[in-house]
This record gives sequence, C-alpha cells and structure tokens, in this order.
Amino acid sequence: MRYIDAFNHFFPEKFFAKVLETPSAAKDVVRITAGIPVVHDLQARLRLIDSFKNYSQILSLPLPPVETLVGPDRSPELARVGNDGMAELVIKFPDHFAGYVASLPMNVPEAAAHEAERVLDAGANGLQVYTNVNGAPLDDPRFLPIFEIATKSNRPIMLHPVGLPNAPDYPTESRSKYEIWHVLGWPYQTSVAMARMVFSGIMDRFPDLKIVVHHLGAMIPYFAERAGSFWEYRCARTADGELSSAAKRLKKHPTDYFKNFYADTALCGARAATICGLEYYGPDHLLFASDCPFDPENGPGWIREGMAIVDSLDISSEDREKIRYRNAERLFGLRPT
Repeated sequence: MRYIDAFNHFFPEKFFAKVLETPSAAKDVVRITAGIPVVHDLQARLRLIDSFKNYSQILSLPLPPVETLVGPDRSPELARVGNDGMAELVIKFPDHFAGYVASLPMNVPEAAAHEAERVLDAGANGLQVYTNVNGAPLDDPRFLPIFEIATKSNRPIMLHPVGLPNAPDYPTESRSKYEIWHVLGWPYQTSVAMARMVFSGIMDRFPDLKIVVHHLGAMIPYFAERAGSFWEYRCARTADGELSSAAKRLKKHPTDYFKNFYADTALCGARAATICGLEYYGPDHLLFASDCPFDPENGPGWIREGMAIVDSLDISSEDREKIRYRNAERLFGLRPT
C-alpha cells in the first residue's frame, strides 16, 4: 500500500553549503544535523526511502527558518537556493520525492510573496510557514499576501512550530529551562497561531485556504471541549471585550474553523493521540507524516511506527487510503494513483 509522507525535512546540497558558510547560522545547523546524515546526505536519504516499500516523501527544509538564518538583504537569495534545490531533487528522483513545499524569506514580506508566486508557478506543491516570523504573528497584515497566493494556487500552507529558549516560561526568568520551550512550547505556539488565524478573520477572508498543521493540530484536538466551552463562556462574560468583538465578526462559531484545518500524523509514534486527532478532524483532513529524520533512530523510527499506527486504526480501507496517500495527492496536486 502506498504511503506519501507529507511532512519531513531535508537540506539540499547547495543550500546546506550556504548555511554552513553563514557564521550566525552554522552553529545551530551543525547542532541540529549532528549524527543525522539523512538530513543532508542525499544517498543516505535515498537508501532510507528505499528501505520502505511503496513510500515517497514531500520534502521541506528543516529548521531554522530562512528568516532567522540571515538578514533581509540575503534571505530572498537563500530561499531561492533552497527551493531550487528541492525542485531539482523532485525532478531527478520522482519515485522517492513526490513533491516539495517551498520556504519563504518572511523577513522581507514583499520578497516572500514574489518567491511564493515563482515557486508555485514552477510546480511547488505548497508553502512552509512557521508559527511566527521573528516573533511577529502570522495575522500581521504584512503576511496576508502569502495566504492569498496559497489560496489562489489551491496549494496548502504547511504550518510548522518554532520557538526559542530565550522566551521564558516565567516573567521572573530570562529563558526557558529544561527544553520546555521546545517539548511543550511548540504545541502551544502552534495552537496560538491557529487561534490567531481564526479570530483575526483570516479563515473568513480566505475560505478556500488549506492549512496543514504539523503534529496533528497540536493542542486543539485534545482541548477541543475546553476551547469551545471557554471561548463561548468568555464571549458571554466580556460582551464588549476584544474576544467578543472578534467573535461577532466571524461568520461561524470559532470552534468550527479549527476543524477546517488539515493535520498530519507526525506524533512521535503516539497511537492514542493519533486516535484523538482522527476523531476530531476526520479521515478527510488527515495526512500521514513522519517528521523524518528527527526520531531517536535518526530516520526510520517514526516512519515505521507511524505506518504501523495508521495500519492498526479501526477505519475502513477507503479512509485508510485517504490518510496514507489520497489526501496528500489531492492537496499537493499529485497525479492520483
């Protein structure tokens, strides 16, 4: 049975070389890639994919975001190098790489919009956007053209979390401790970005916009009842407040928008959480993904475990096919099997 991995990460050769030449970025990238050859070694990546039967990937760049690697004077060029490298891999190895999602120089919004149009016109299968842009929220008006371009192209935005340890968990401290900013902070950051897109009206402004949320919708499926109840409760208690005003402008109940997002199954091999997400989003809005190669085995672990979980779900064969590959074919504009 075919599997299309919707969210995984790889450094194309020329992009990787340019990043390593950048003193401000090289240290973080070396730390991220240490001991993980399949994140930048093409032959190692091809061997990994070949070790699974009838399996291919939709590529995206790993962290850090382009806009954090270099300043606005260099980020447009760096994004172009990365995207062209991805496109080249898809052309050369179509059986391994079913497509790619492009990265954007979001610290230069005009250039980001231009790059989005360029790559989508050239055949990119979507756009990767992070949950904030150097600390700025995605509902900042500067970024609206990206959502408009994605909507017009009928290609998804892949929403990836990002955060830094210099954002403390307590106001009396200067940084987050114990990797809390990553382990627990990323799901929170993702959920915040989703809520901001809902309450700011982005989902109403672009009703055909398709957003795939990494890590199966983060906190939203698990806290669905809390979110629905408390947002409604808070609206009633603060009739003239910011939340109430925003809710009145929306065309639907706030929680209805959250189910319009798509989500991937990259959950580090968590079966119970996968079932929770499936029950919340339904099989039409779920895509298989592994987050390869950042598992403890440096590549194959979460692919194998994720496949086993999807295969074990108590759903119809038709719904299983949707999650495995058909939803990806539809969203990314791939040739149907």
